[in-house]
Amino acid sequence: MISVLIPTYNYTIFPLVQKVHQLLAAEKIDFEIICLDDASTNPSSIDENEEINALEHASYQVLKVNIGRSRIRNLLADTAKFDWLLFLDADVMPIKDDFIKNYLKFISNDHDIIYGGIKYVPNKPDAAQRLRWHYGNLREALATEKRSRKPYVSFLTLNFLIRKSVFKKVKFNEDIPNLRHEDTLFSYQLQQAEVPILHINNPVYHLGIESSKEFLKKSLDSLKAALYFKEHKLIDPDYIKILAFHKKLKKAKLDRAAASLPKSTLRHIERNLLGPKPSLRLFDLYRLYHLIQLDRNA
Repeated sequence: MISVLIPTYNYTIFPLVQKVHQLLAAEKIDFEIICLDDASTNPSSIDENEEINALEHASYQVLKVNIGRSRIRNLLADTAKFDWLLFLDADVMPIKDDFIKNYLKFISNDHDIIYGGIKYVPNKPDAAQRLRWHYGNLREALATEKRSRKPYVSFLTLNFLIRKSVFKKVKFNEDIPNLRHEDTLFSYQLQQAEVPILHINNPVYHLGIESSKEFLKKSLDSLKAALYFKEHKLIDPDYIKILAFHKKLKKAKLDRAAASLPKSTLRHIERNLLGPKPSLRLFDLYRLYHLIQLDRNA
């Protein structure tokens, strides 16, 4: 009935698999849990994850070479034997014990893809991780009603159920650079294919909160990916908010002014973003500045 698919890389997923396995078994349905490790370099996480193979209907395999976020998800789907695919990221954890039950309620001929949502633990992390937590709470952990207003833009690929026949038609793009935003492109492809997304209140906690410094680096990678999508006509620039705003600035010939921030101002912004009280307005300005620089140097 359900194939649970979990890609991982240098992350211990045994607690997640153990929890999901328990919830699936309680529902007395046919299931499998397939975990693929994208050639991890951390022996301790591999050793812990090997325990997954002792669970009934669960498997863990380490790939010999790293194939990237898009390709490993497609490989997981190709390996699955059931009609419904539940994709979970390695660094999530179901919040409530009715997590599987809630998804089962919506499996029907009326729905092809169901997104459960995301939350962050309420306690603030260390100051060095505050930016990722703050961003996630305000920009990603949206209420079901708010997500439903913009069902594609609000869709994240860390916790969703999809019919296998639909996934075969709209897969993750394996030809893009392994940067970021593969989930954005996937949701755009779903929109273009007119596959409706049902948003429900069935969130997981996002536990893998990286440092603010690492998050800034990943954010710049996301900008490179977004520009790549635009340049290769893979996505409508208006679909990604920062690209849409950049387009308006260029049309009004204001992009040069936005790119002329003094170095002292940039250092001030970085200090704020790496500190205990990061401003998302400054974060947006910082990203816009770097997007303009990347676009001008392309």
